[in-house]
Parts: sequence; structure tokens; C-alpha cells
Amino acid sequence: MKLYGYWRSTTSFRVRIALNLKGVSYETIPVDLVAGEQRAPDYVALNPGKGVPTLILEDGRVLTQSLAIIDYLDATIPEPPFLPEDPFERARVQAAAHTIAMDIHPVNNLRVTAHLKSRYGLAAEDGIEWFRHWMTEGFHAYQALLPANTTFSFGDKPDLADICLVAQLYNAHRWGVDMAPFDRLLEIEERAFTLPAFDAARPENQPDAS
Repeated sequence: MKLYGYWRSTTSFRVRIALNLKGVSYETIPVDLVAGEQRAPDYVALNPGKGVPTLILEDGRVLTQSLAIIDYLDATIPEPPFLPEDPFERARVQAAAHTIAMDIHPVNNLRVTAHLKSRYGLAAEDGIEWFRHWMTEGFHAYQALLPANTTFSFGDKPDLADICLVAQLYNAHRWGVDMAPFDRLLEIEERAFTLPAFDAARPENQPDAS
């Protein structure tokens, strides 16, 4: 498989974790979002959304959108599972994952903040505060969804929610979010990085890291 992604992209980070957990070997193909490589015609032909990640399967078929890619991996490579079998527990894990992927991430996306700066004159320091605000709001909601006394978010093994959380925490540290209220999330992150699948997926461990 081939994974088009950007080292600092949290959506790319999610898919790297998922591929590693499933034991899938893949080739990394960097897409420099800052340089605008996602808008190159050849790349847009693969991913009309002009984003990352993009996964090329062994047979040449193309998948986009991190959650869709992770769902495909979970459906085609059953072990380890990313979601519980019980419908209610499955929905709980998905709700937490969506808190990250659908509440926090879209408003903190690079192209969203770039548009706010170019179209509405958002100052750089206000952009950072924007990031911090939405991550803080989302982390409070995420933490409130968690059951007590679990090793990871919902059990003793990492799941879809943990994949999304750990990737988003990278941005939280990068932009100086006050993590004092979120001890539980930091504990989960620390445990996750003891696992090779998470550690190898770190942004700083990617070939295009700078």
C-alpha cells in the first residue's frame, strides 16, 4: 500500500497508527501541505478534496478520508478490532472518536485557518487562540465520555477513539493548549506511546519531518 500524507497532519497520523496496529506494510509518499502540493493536478486526480491522507491499495484502488480508511482497514483486517462488537459500546467509542474528528478537527484544519487569515484578517496570535479554544472545548467533552478505570479510553486495548485522541494531542502540545484539566487524556497518551504502532507513527518519526 501507499500512503500519501503530511508528517504534521493529524489525519495522516491517525491512519499511520491504524496501519501499524493492523501490521500493514506501506510506503510513505509525502505531500507538503504548506507548499501546496495537495493542489497539484496529479494529486487532485487521486484526492479531489485536496487533502490528506490518501491510501492506494495493493490493487490500485484509492481511498480518502481518514475515518473511511480506518473503517476499511478494520473491515478487511479484523485483528485487532478498532470497535467493540456490542452496538451500544460501539456507538460510545464512535461518539468519542467523532468528538475529535468532527468537532475539533474541522475548525482547526490548516485551510480553514488560512482562509480566516486571508479573508478576514485573523491575526496569527488570534489563530493560535482559536486552535486552543476548540481543542479545550473538545477535550472536556471527550474526557467526560470516558468510563472510569480503563487503561485506554474505553478498555484495555487501544481503539478508534484512542487513535483519534493521540493524533489530536500532538496538535494540543504543538499549540500550547493548557492540559492541566486533562490528566486522564495524558495518561492514555503516555500508555499509547509505549506501543510500537503509536511510537512509529509519531510525526517526528516520518521521512518528511522537518
